[in-house]
Amino acid sequence: MRPVRTAFAGALLGTLLLAGCGQGGGTTTASAPTPAPASPSAAAGFPVTIEAGNGKVTIPKKPERIVSLSATHTETLFAIGAGPQVVAVDDQSNFPPEAPKTDLSGFKPNVEAIVAQKPDLVIVSDDLDKVVAELGKVNVPVLLQPAATKLDEAYEEITELGAATGNQAKADEVVSGMKAAIDELAAKAPKDKQLTYYHELDTTPYAATSKTFLGQIYGLFGLTNIADKAPDAAGGYPKLSAEFVAQADPDLIFLADVKCCRQSKDTLAERPGWQNLSAIKNDQVVQLDDDIASRWGPRVVDLAEAIGAAVSKAGTS
Repeated sequence: MRPVRTAFAGALLGTLLLAGCGQGGGTTTASAPTPAPASPSAAAGFPVTIEAGNGKVTIPKKPERIVSLSATHTETLFAIGAGPQVVAVDDQSNFPPEAPKTDLSGFKPNVEAIVAQKPDLVIVSDDLDKVVAELGKVNVPVLLQPAATKLDEAYEEITELGAATGNQAKADEVVSGMKAAIDELAAKAPKDKQLTYYHELDTTPYAATSKTFLGQIYGLFGLTNIADKAPDAAGGYPKLSAEFVAQADPDLIFLADVKCCRQSKDTLAERPGWQNLSAIKNDQVVQLDDDIASRWGPRVVDLAEAIGAAVSKAGTS
């Protein structure tokens, strides 16, 4: 198990951006993960102690009533076969479709509403309003699994959720599959053109540097991030000016504000000084699925596929 860690420096920004997304359709598609049947012998692995963001958490027996207040962790739970154990998820958990979505909020957690679900395990990615301590007062086990800052942390969290829910074997399988798929996609992408890119989080516009989780994914494809040279880039999520992006003139533009803000190549072209950007003129603006681009669970592979396809297209044009 990994050592205890806290949420990354840009967690607040990520929370605000995620709150505005999650409705409508995107251009990236993915099939729902097929839940694996729980093993009858899984209970033999309990009690289990997980080193999570809130310290060592001991889970006495296989949980049968899980509440997830994190869209990312909801996706993971279903991917590793823990779906039948999930009784309620938060209002941002829109994947897979069969997840038992409720009006529970991960951003403004209501302890009474959570307890009403009679959970034997609650999973969160942020300790907002001290929800971990408040649930602890009523003896509800909570796993705080903060947003991953690198791929290895994402893999570790999936593995830990497997151990916590009695689905270790399936979780290991998911992680192995993710690693193999991402490695293959990165290896196939052409890297001889030294392409530059801009990843837009929202219309402000905020961007993500190479030091972030997103930046690491792009780095696997040999791309150079224009945001790395932005003022105040040290926090990982600088607010860029329209002039900065225009001057940098990236080869590729990736939009993670499609569902929330209806951004596209056409809307970018209407911004002052952007109509002649290389990415716009050469049709190298990529509309991502906002949700996939903001979560660090199994569908990271879908994000890598979208990046790989864009790099391959740019590399042959």
